[in-house]
Amino acid sequence: MLAMPAASLAESATSPAAALPVMNIERDAISAMGVSSGGYMATQLAVAWPARFSGLAVFAAGPWGCAQGILSQALTQCMQTRFGPPDLESLQSRHADYADNGLVGAADELARQRVYLWHGDQDGTLDPQLGSLLAEQYRTWLGDPDVQLKTVKSPRAAHGWPVASSPAAVDCALGGSPYLLGCDMDGAGQALQWLYGDDLQPPTGDERGMLMPFDQSPFYDGRRLADQGYVYVPKVCEEGASCALTVALHGCDMSAAQIGEAFVRESGLNAWAAANRIVVLYPQAKPSLPNPKACWDWWGYDESSWQRDPLYDTRQGRQVQAIKAMVDHLAGI
Repeated sequence: MLAMPAASLAESATSPAAALPVMNIERDAISAMGVSSGGYMATQLAVAWPARFSGLAVFAAGPWGCAQGILSQALTQCMQTRFGPPDLESLQSRHADYADNGLVGAADELARQRVYLWHGDQDGTLDPQLGSLLAEQYRTWLGDPDVQLKTVKSPRAAHGWPVASSPAAVDCALGGSPYLLGCDMDGAGQALQWLYGDDLQPPTGDERGMLMPFDQSPFYDGRRLADQGYVYVPKVCEEGASCALTVALHGCDMSAAQIGEAFVRESGLNAWAAANRIVVLYPQAKPSLPNPKACWDWWGYDESSWQRDPLYDTRQGRQVQAIKAMVDHLAGI
């Protein structure tokens, strides 16, 4: 499908909640990435729809399915591990049951993904061994993990998203809001190069693009997502060029309602995107009574009140469906 004309995109940028545009997206070049709860959600997307998401990058999160719909387990085994780490065999059984019922993608599709995993060794919010367990989990799923999987650990990094430089960055070893870590490491660039190839061009600062708000309400009938998300569109993509797409998911306490546009502007993704014809979709969760930190739903808060066994981490998960619907619309699928 052809991209929206430039004039229409310009109109979108002047509206606080314009419609999400339709772009000329390469369907085999769509990836998901996220930090903390956004990392858990990105993995849920990639496992549910591996044919759609050819790449996954996770910053500071643990194994797929970790919470198993139980908040206490999310807190005690999937953030800290004082009661022991999650049992990967149990999670594999959960995945197998889902696969048998068509609730996640096929094994051969999952086996083809490229995966980048990062964790800070000084992470006091989410135990670094949980990142190692996610890597172990993916090694059992990928066709050739030595080729498809990259794991990076930063010895002095706290919990968050590492950046090379940003006026919004906090001390790498201390962390804290807005969780953009000044670690002298370009996490966005490393992840994108792994997912899309080393031939990506480093940003020069001369590239052009636009960060635009869009109306999220057509994609979600619940109350847990913000009214407005963001999409970054390089100029060449606006003009109709064929482009890749990555979905970037913020962590808890990192939504626009909490830190303004720090994450959507300062993660480093936009500069790489502008230099390499990559559209960046930034969906937004919002604070609510069951979810005061605006986390993505990786333990079932959005569905546990009305489902005995919430399917939040499957193709039927309401937030999974909403984000995939945004991707499909943007890509004209």
